[in-house]
Amino acid sequence: MRNLQATKLLFELSKEGRGTAVLPECDVPESPVESLLPDYAIADSTPSLPEIAEPDIVRHFTNLSTLNMSVDTHYYPLGSCTMKYNPKRNERLASLPGFAGVHPYQPDDSIQGMLQLLFELQHDLAEISGLPCVSLQPAAGAHGELTALMAAAAYFRDIDETRTKVLAPDSAHGTNPASAQMAGFDTISIKSRADGSVDMDELRKHVDESVAVFMITNPSTLGLFDAQVQEIADLIHSVGGLIYLDGANMNAILGITRPGDFGADMMHFNPHKTFSGPHGGGGPGAGPICVSEKLGPYLPSPVVVKDGDKFKLDFDRPKSIGRVRSFFGNVGVLVRAFAYIRTHGPDGLKAIAENAVLNANYLLSRVRHILPVPHGDRCMHEFVASAANLKKEKGVTAMDLAKRLLDFGFHAPTVYFPLNVPEGMMIEPTETESKETLDAFAATLFKVTEESPELLHEAPHSTTICRPDEVKAARTPVMKWVPAATE
Repeated sequence: MRNLQATKLLFELSKEGRGTAVLPECDVPESPVESLLPDYAIADSTPSLPEIAEPDIVRHFTNLSTLNMSVDTHYYPLGSCTMKYNPKRNERLASLPGFAGVHPYQPDDSIQGMLQLLFELQHDLAEISGLPCVSLQPAAGAHGELTALMAAAAYFRDIDETRTKVLAPDSAHGTNPASAQMAGFDTISIKSRADGSVDMDELRKHVDESVAVFMITNPSTLGLFDAQVQEIADLIHSVGGLIYLDGANMNAILGITRPGDFGADMMHFNPHKTFSGPHGGGGPGAGPICVSEKLGPYLPSPVVVKDGDKFKLDFDRPKSIGRVRSFFGNVGVLVRAFAYIRTHGPDGLKAIAENAVLNANYLLSRVRHILPVPHGDRCMHEFVASAANLKKEKGVTAMDLAKRLLDFGFHAPTVYFPLNVPEGMMIEPTETESKETLDAFAATLFKVTEESPELLHEAPHSTTICRPDEVKAARTPVMKWVPAATE
């Protein structure tokens, strides 16, 4: 039965005079707020916050949690976003007081353990990527892209070269051209061949000495590894350009090959996807970047260095692009990533990639007779199936299938991305799922495709909210919530 209290907002549950704590009187001498803050920072009135007793708050959020799907309770075949189970051990380690209780203004001498961990994580990411210089500051993968491109722009300015263009395949993440534009470059999309690889003839038309960076996601969002990557790198390098490797899909090649070895000059990691850490719901995130030796001086400041037998934050970086995030970055996620890497070791990291690829290919083999996979019968970490035939024959869309899967306890795959697969469903099992889970998902997908179009058009049927107008929600965000009038 639907819990009506759980669907109300805190403001709707608020009752004047209720609260969760009784605070002692302030023992700090009062001082006029005007003497502490500039005029523009002083509010006209106190914020209108909800007044709720502690039991009601706890029940509210506990009930809300039962309405949501989560990786701990459901299978998440969410392609590209790589929603996988995160070991609880790493959560406990990140919660240790020496990590969780560190204050960002503490002197270096008092946080040697934290600095050593971050220093060693820099070393580990450099080794995994094949790129020696690392910044842990960026707050997410897209932020890492932007930071790396800003470093590239600083490099070209420093060597007195005018570079205006960034090239990216049409299968790239949408963040790639957005990051390039924000870094001051013009973006040119390079079309892909039918097999999903870069069209080399098309690429050559645009390669000249105005090219700053070629951005490539490899393996791609189609779940394919472009074997031309070394040829592409050689071509871009021949005109003095740089290669950016979008590391979103590193979980497919982890410990097997290194981007720096096949021509990348810079890349980012999504440690919450490739390694460990909560993902989704707007955060938290991290997007450390690894770059070649010549780009190292331009990385954000500070970086962690070892000085004798001690560790410190090095701010003495005259060519640095400066800070890109407050303090040192999202260290909570970085601690989890460090724990994950050290738990598995080199052989374990390689096994992670091998199992991710194995699971994806097994699931592909199970579903391709139901939903064709236009780009082949083999993949890396994920694949993109198509519901185009179902739409043509029965009027059933990829969205219908995705919504109906929710009724069976499976989160929906990513749908309608990449755009070059009609009625696409991007499915990624990750390395953490069992054969039994994959078999159950495939069986459910088959069952759903046999159901009536009328049933599917109205799905999901078991969730508190069925089918919101997602286009309207994206284009017309709620800027300010106003409580309903009460009698």
